[in-house]
Amino acid sequence: MSTDRPARWRTLRVRVTVVAGLVITAAVVLGVILLYLLQIQSVRQTLDGRLRTYATQIAQSAPTGKWPRILAPSTLDANAEAQVIAADGHVLAATRTLVGVPAVYALPAGSTTSVRLKAADGVVPEDVRVVAIRQTVAGQPVTIITGTSTSLLTQLRAAFTSSLLLGFPIILLVAAAAVWVIVGRALRPVQQIRNAVTAITSADLSQRVPEPGTSDEIGHLAHTMNDMLDRLEESARRQRRFVADASHELRSPLAAIRTTLEVGLAHPDQAPWPVIAERAAQQSNRLEDLIQQLLLLAKADERILATHQERVDVGRLLRELRNTTLTDRIVIDLDLADQAVTLGNPDHLGRLFRNIIDNAVRYAASTVRITATATARRVVVEITDDGPGIPVADRDRIFDRFVRLDSSRDRGSGTTGLGLAIAREIATAHHGGISVADNPHGGARLIIWLPQVSPGGVGPRTDKDPS
Repeated sequence: MSTDRPARWRTLRVRVTVVAGLVITAAVVLGVILLYLLQIQSVRQTLDGRLRTYATQIAQSAPTGKWPRILAPSTLDANAEAQVIAADGHVLAATRTLVGVPAVYALPAGSTTSVRLKAADGVVPEDVRVVAIRQTVAGQPVTIITGTSTSLLTQLRAAFTSSLLLGFPIILLVAAAAVWVIVGRALRPVQQIRNAVTAITSADLSQRVPEPGTSDEIGHLAHTMNDMLDRLEESARRQRRFVADASHELRSPLAAIRTTLEVGLAHPDQAPWPVIAERAAQQSNRLEDLIQQLLLLAKADERILATHQERVDVGRLLRELRNTTLTDRIVIDLDLADQAVTLGNPDHLGRLFRNIIDNAVRYAASTVRITATATARRVVVEITDDGPGIPVADRDRIFDRFVRLDSSRDRGSGTTGLGLAIAREIATAHHGGISVADNPHGGARLIIWLPQVSPGGVGPRTDKDPS
């Protein structure tokens, strides 16, 4: 038997139906019990009120202390019975059914609860409600005992018990059916989302889950999943483009090396082998550099670029890069603040600044200017040149991988279109950032910001663009 799908009794719909059905049934039953108890209490209070009224009427019927042999029946309860008992315990008067019967109830001194006596056995039924009050009639203290049958209470109990036994399963079934239908309708969009997600494959991420158009949790779930699919599709598209561009970039130097060697092997006696070897070495160096950049980007994707960190003097690092930059036509000016220190990998930070400086030197007309400032929270480095500048529409795109602004994609300069992409990944891995800003004097202006290290340790993290 396949175990890919859970058993039907373990589905969310079944579990919610069972739990909600039991909870609703329990709530209804508790409500019915509460109403029953309130009704019983109301009946008891009504009976006690009628019995007290009857006792008062009996006391008022003999103002002179001369009691009739048979007491008049109650006008409120035809089943009520009564006895008037003297202080010595003998019966002064009674209703017709209790004439000649000794006292059936007594009211002990200091108590408000009557006590059943042996004389009541066989005469007064067990299910009787009794009220006893003390009165003084014509100067003579007496106790008036009134009682009535509680058959109404017994009927209520029997009716409640039978109704509860019969109604409990009905309530449970009705509640479960209602919850089943409601939960099924509520989860229908979830099932549709599940079916849509099941149909989506890595080969085609263009499909989207249906959105119910509501502002509830399911609507938010569908919207969130579609946002996630958008990101996955964009990531897959970028990955495919990256693989295609990487393959193309790797194939170019390999093809150049192969072509150069094949030409030499075709005419081994006449081939200029020193020139061939020099060209092959140049292409192999280009290939090695490209592979190193691709490996660096792979580390960036794995979030392991800044695993090794130490204090880095940004000003000192920029001076070293300026001194090792080979250029005979471009002037590189430095304006570096003291105590511009950050925490990071010095090799990776050197590559970050190297890529941007080389890019600025490549496009500058005569001057590249590098400034570094430090605040309590961040180190900000600006690298500007007096070249043609970067169009506003391309200022975000230049940080994508394998992007060259020249439409011809000329590789004669040796660039791979990965320099600025690597720079941005390194800056991000060090909790900083990089952006292109306006240059009032023309040319390109790139701003890099990194967290500043305080004298006692690491400064606060910052990833906001200071421009």
